[in-house]
Amino acid sequence: MPLFSHDTKAEALGQTTLFSGLSRRELAALAKVTEDLDVASGKVLCREGETGREFFVIVEGQADVTKDGEAIRTLGPGDFFGEIALVEHVPRTATVTAATPLRFFVLTSQAFWSVLDHQPEIQREIVKTLGRRVAGGLDDPTSS
Repeated sequence: MPLFSHDTKAEALGQTTLFSGLSRRELAALAKVTEDLDVASGKVLCREGETGREFFVIVEGQADVTKDGEAIRTLGPGDFFGEIALVEHVPRTATVTAATPLRFFVLTSQAFWSVLDHQPEIQREIVKTLGRRVAGGLDDPTSS
């Protein structure tokens, strides 16, 4: 049984940098292929140096981000990480661990590319967004 409605997920996806340029319909298409999860505190969601294949959006709870064993920041509701893992399978730049019981949803790279194969207009918008990010030099250490 899903934890979150498609509307909740579409709204959360629209708040992320990568998907901010998408229409409501396009966001809904992505929301439909996400997986809802909840984990106990202490669960490692992604580990620095391991190849990423998922994008995470936190709905409830907090997660700690560490790099080289040092605390970087704490993520909470509305925060997201792993967007680069959707477009390129590269090593994660940080470790993210549930600091509290955590409810979130995940978009896998496989589901993401499946949607793009069927709706190329989404791919065009994402490429534009990535272009703006590269031009602006924006960088987030938890984005891969």
